[in-house]
Amino acid sequence: MKKITSRTIVCFFLALVLVAGTGVFTFKFFMEGDTWSAFSANRHLYTNNVLNTGRVLDETGKVLADYDDSDNKWHYADNIYVRKATLHAVGDSTGMIGTGALTRFADKLTGYNIITGAKPIFSNGRDLYLTLNADVCQAAFKALNGHKGTVGVYNYKTGEIICMVSAPTYDPASPPTIKDGDENYEGVYMNRLLSATFIPGSTFKLITATAALEKLDGIESRKFHCSGKTTIDGQLITCPSAHGDLTMEQALAVSCNCVFGQLATEIGSDQLNEYVKKAGLTESMSINGIQTAKSTFDFAADDKGSLAWSGIGQGKDLVNPCALMVYSGAIANGGSAAKPQIISHTALKKGVRTSLYLRHSTGELINEDTASKLASMMRNNVISNYGQSNFPGLSIGAKSGTAQSDNSDSDNAWFTGFLQDEDHPYAFVVLVEGGGSGSKVAGKVANTALQAAVKAQ
Repeated sequence: MKKITSRTIVCFFLALVLVAGTGVFTFKFFMEGDTWSAFSANRHLYTNNVLNTGRVLDETGKVLADYDDSDNKWHYADNIYVRKATLHAVGDSTGMIGTGALTRFADKLTGYNIITGAKPIFSNGRDLYLTLNADVCQAAFKALNGHKGTVGVYNYKTGEIICMVSAPTYDPASPPTIKDGDENYEGVYMNRLLSATFIPGSTFKLITATAALEKLDGIESRKFHCSGKTTIDGQLITCPSAHGDLTMEQALAVSCNCVFGQLATEIGSDQLNEYVKKAGLTESMSINGIQTAKSTFDFAADDKGSLAWSGIGQGKDLVNPCALMVYSGAIANGGSAAKPQIISHTALKKGVRTSLYLRHSTGELINEDTASKLASMMRNNVISNYGQSNFPGLSIGAKSGTAQSDNSDSDNAWFTGFLQDEDHPYAFVVLVEGGGSGSKVAGKVANTALQAAVKAQ
């Protein structure tokens, strides 16, 4: 009897394990079945390790990539500049571009669903429509003029990424043989908008200004003096020129290092840490499942000189360009913005939609009143310093940055901001590595991309 009881208990335990295992499997099947089906070892979907189904299109319906069964190859856009400009969004058949649709969205291209699986009957995959506009991406790519860097433009009300360009790049229709140490292709497989971080330079003064507006009483009416240099805790802080007497708004317009270095020390390391977290810079965003790089900071509490440099945007600050773009969108949109997305929808080749992607908000990244004040200050930057004539027809607010870099003899050029335009609510970021002047070099690229974006919509 004891043996029967023991064996019954063992069988009951094994049955529980089986039921639990089946439950876990069923849960994972529903949650991760799309990923399983798109695994590269699935010979039903891959030929010689190359996905063999689907098409990738831009928002207008322009085909960016199409698999041809007759020659078992992916074919790309006719225009070589479009192919190069959209490489990091589309990817290539080698699968080396980690953010490329051919790699990251293989399940969407196969038409996977929980009932019929991948490549349903009477269907050879799906059309995947990206939010990108190929013409805008092409214009931005050409404007980079051979420099490494990135350009991002997105609708801060809907979340649609209109432009995502990363350079260096190559033609996916004819991938080059890249040797180790080839400077022309350094970082070519990395999407600089989503997957990289860089020293932000004076664009970080937007964070310092936000903290100052909320934590330092009377800051808007306070007067500062810049003689071209100042010493903070033994460290020399310099400006390109002596700015004289100025308010914080004027200091932001001329990007005065002396003023913002002083502000950073008054705000303190704890408060700056609080504000970069609130701004969403230290968190990774999910863009249709693609995780962005986290920005990182090291605000030295016991070294005011180093803290001053961090408040200026140098030191150990490293910022993800996409996060900075979204923060600019939040400033323009009253404190919050739509989360970026790169997928518009999927459809049958006859145009019938098979998916719907909903908008999601970032939540509050900046106080509404502070956002309004900062937006006004960024608009003043353009009018009083960068020159409205350099952005014809655009109601633009912006902040430039010129960042020293250990990887280049020349400074990196930044430009970020937004359009105050109900019909074209775009936020943007431009980074030109080794470009030098933020407003002159990166600002020119931004104008080209924004003009193309406004024209396209």
